[in-house]
Amino acid sequence: MNKTYEMLEKDLNTADLKPLYLLYGDEKYLVDSLFKKIKKKFGELVQGINFVVIDETNSNDLLFNLEVPAFGYEKKLVLVKNSGLFKKDGRKKEPTPLQKEISQYITQNWATIAEMVVLVFMEENVDKNAIYEAIQKNGVICEITELKPAQLTQKLKQICELYHVNCDNATLNYLIETSGTSLQVLMNEIRKLIEYAGEGGKITRDAVENLAIKQMESVIFELTDHLGNKKICQALDVLDQLIYQKEPLQKILVTLYNHFKKLYLCGIAQNSNHDIVTALNLKPNQTFLVSKYKKQVSYFSLPILRKILREFVEIDDKSKNGLVDIDVALRSVLCTYCS
Repeated sequence: MNKTYEMLEKDLNTADLKPLYLLYGDEKYLVDSLFKKIKKKFGELVQGINFVVIDETNSNDLLFNLEVPAFGYEKKLVLVKNSGLFKKDGRKKEPTPLQKEISQYITQNWATIAEMVVLVFMEENVDKNAIYEAIQKNGVICEITELKPAQLTQKLKQICELYHVNCDNATLNYLIETSGTSLQVLMNEIRKLIEYAGEGGKITRDAVENLAIKQMESVIFELTDHLGNKKICQALDVLDQLIYQKEPLQKILVTLYNHFKKLYLCGIAQNSNHDIVTALNLKPNQTFLVSKYKKQVSYFSLPILRKILREFVEIDDKSKNGLVDIDVALRSVLCTYCS
């Protein structure tokens, strides 16, 4: 049975625990929060007795641990986390021997599992293999994708209200643009900003600007804005900030290349009246970036964007052969297209 996050959260608050869960998806914070609710509802846990953790290093021990009773306790909580059990074996359509064994065990021994165990699988990525099918038939599956900006804003607003701190939606949206769409990251940032504002205080855009950790993508947008507005000093300052934060030069180069490639694809999509979201392969929670890409495309012609992309490829090629220094070469490109 497949359930949404909201449905499963309600179940965990009002109903008894089910014997089998699969929790997975991009939003790790919400996946973790569901498991915390399961642990709390389960009750007292003693590691190795009525609580066992299985991962990729000991996935072969799963069936053994399902069969060993929780001595002195009614049930055992078995967590299988990032086990690799839901990965396909290359191009093979058939399950691996272990995947087949586990899926068959779940199906054939369901009555025993339901009586003795609460089995929880927690994964980041899941292929719909034999184990998935066995869980879908007998247990609860919950896929949790990253939240959209409006949902993120609502959650952050709730946290602010809980601590009696004011923050308007425009500032929260700016925080999302600055720090990205990962709820785990945003929760860390909003708590820091709440602490800074204090009870009864207000989180401002300046506070976000000065205190929030900027995602690399946000910094590259900032650098490109300076580049497009011919502000060479500011563009070089942003590059210096990245280097000061110990971002590898190769990573900066690759990120810049990917960003300008998206600008180029955005420009082509605009000229041919194609959907920009599709052209840039944006996730549902990234559609707010379309307006930013469209704005930055207006700074450059398509031929100039092609030249910049060729420059980045040439820097990469020559740096690997020891012919140029990436730092010097990047500054040269920035100066060329800021002039």
